[in-house]
Amino acid sequence: MVDLVRRQPARYGGRADTALAVVLDCADLARAADFWCAALGYVALPKEVGSGPYHVLLPADGDGIELLLQQVPDTKVGKNRMHFDLRVLDLDAEVARLLALGASQVTNKPLTNNGWVWHVLQDPDGNEFCVLQPPDGNRDGLTESGSVNDPVNDSSLTKRTPL
Repeated sequence: MVDLVRRQPARYGGRADTALAVVLDCADLARAADFWCAALGYVALPKEVGSGPYHVLLPADGDGIELLLQQVPDTKVGKNRMHFDLRVLDLDAEVARLLALGASQVTNKPLTNNGWVWHVLQDPDGNEFCVLQPPDGNRDGLTESGSVNDPVNDSSLTKRTPL
């Protein structure tokens, strides 16, 4: 489980007085938590009494951007104004993995621009996100070590306490 005492949240602009979290609307908290925990290698914190329509997801090591799921009654319509970009070295393998987790594919053929190659997918609630393979320069310093993706395949990370 995430050590909340030692947790290092992402800082907006590096400011010590501001933490960054991303909020994602969803129809079903449990389904969204299962999908995004498996997709990102995050863990779902136990739901707190009184937390209502919210569920906190954190990186498995506790450090980084919090994903806060917010259950909303309205269905998604139109294109997202903001979305996730998941940058990977093996585009086909990652798309296949995410499809197996319950994502759906929006683009039939990869899109390309300036050396980047990507597909647009949707999570189970219809929120679009992209899976990208960087150009040869690999500005993000991605490695094939597997250490980044190991938590994603650890089924214990998606275990949550009942709502």
